[in-house]
Amino acid sequence: MLENFHLPIGVWVSDVVDWVRDNLKAVLDLISTVVSFLVEGLSDILTAPPALAMIVVLALIGWLVRSWQLAVGTVVMFLIIIGVDQWETTMQTLALVLIAALVTVAIAIPVGIWAARNDAVSAAVKPVLDFMQTMPALVYLIPVIVFFSIGVVPGVIATVIFSFPPGVRLTELGIRSVDAETVEAGHAFGAKPGQILRGIQLPQAMPTIMTGVNQVIMLALSMAVIAGMAGADGLGKEVAAALATIDVAKGAEAGLGVVFIAVYLDRVTAAAGAPSSYRGSLLGALSRRRASARDARADAAPSSPEASTMPAGSARELV
Repeated sequence: MLENFHLPIGVWVSDVVDWVRDNLKAVLDLISTVVSFLVEGLSDILTAPPALAMIVVLALIGWLVRSWQLAVGTVVMFLIIIGVDQWETTMQTLALVLIAALVTVAIAIPVGIWAARNDAVSAAVKPVLDFMQTMPALVYLIPVIVFFSIGVVPGVIATVIFSFPPGVRLTELGIRSVDAETVEAGHAFGAKPGQILRGIQLPQAMPTIMTGVNQVIMLALSMAVIAGMAGADGLGKEVAAALATIDVAKGAEAGLGVVFIAVYLDRVTAAAGAPSSYRGSLLGALSRRRASARDARADAAPSSPEASTMPAGSARELV
């Protein structure tokens, strides 16, 4: 009896995909237009200046948020990319990854905050995130190609879906990990939930949230090759072409570009979460100087028992 039993889940999913394609064409066209405009526009911006000028900008960003060593490493890495003639494809991949990461973060952080503040939402979201994170990434390409055809759009959409879970999970973890006594002190000051979120929870959870952003970017980069299979221009397309022709040299050069982008974005986003921890960074020096000035003002101001239970910055934000 069980030999003849078949649960037609695949047929149901196919029917849903067909219904969305036939009935929500205007919405899909709008999404396609917006995503194409954003990715192609950013790609044009990144490739418009001379490559050496762009390298200087990227190196300065690395020095600003982390250290002069990262700035030097950035120059070396991107000069190698120019040397293997992968500059344009690298910038195309960087544009795709940045747009996909921005879209993902813009959705994931609010969902993570919502889940952290509502146990029912958290319970409902977790199985969905498990499904999104464990489903093979190539499977996502099938419906998105049906919706958006071949090109950069299905690559971006599949990347967003695949990289979404860590952004939500780590945002929720960061908010829930904030010291409960500090939050209670905020309530004692008469702060509203929104003020507590902005003045206490988000600042204290920011390192964990930035770790989530870092993971989103790393997963987005891991989807670069799959996006190339969907027709998106960039290093992924180069790797896919090298795989099709068994071209080891081309695959190694394109893969090296992905590695260098991953290293650069990983170091920059990790440092952005805690700039004062990096003594060689310009932003860290500014952050420490501002913290010293704030501490000096706090020491000079009269203290109160209530204020002593909260960080100075949080108390000032809530007043």
